[in-house]
Amino acid sequence: MLARIYKPAKTAMQSGRAKTKEWVLEYEPATPREIDPLMGWTSSNDMLSQVRLFFETKEEAIDYATRHGIAFEVADIPTPKKILKAYADNFAFGRRQPWTH
Repeated sequence: MLARIYKPAKTAMQSGRAKTKEWVLEYEPATPREIDPLMGWTSSNDMLSQVRLFFETKEEAIDYATRHGIAFEVADIPTPKKILKAYADNFAFGRRQPWTH
């Protein structure tokens, strides 16, 4: 059973960075989800797909996985691009990027 260790991305429904500071250990699904023919609900027999463990650091998550013999892969964190703080910064004299239009 393979587990994935990653830092969750910011959701589209929030402007802040809440719930993005912790690392998550989550199991990859072992079996595909099945669709119930009568109701159309999706279900799975895989109980580990419901497990999500949260850690404060990446090292804690890796230590936990190695202690319990869990095969894992660590997903890299994309670095967020720098966002200008104010609209007036577009017209600042000391702007490092050239004006594009």
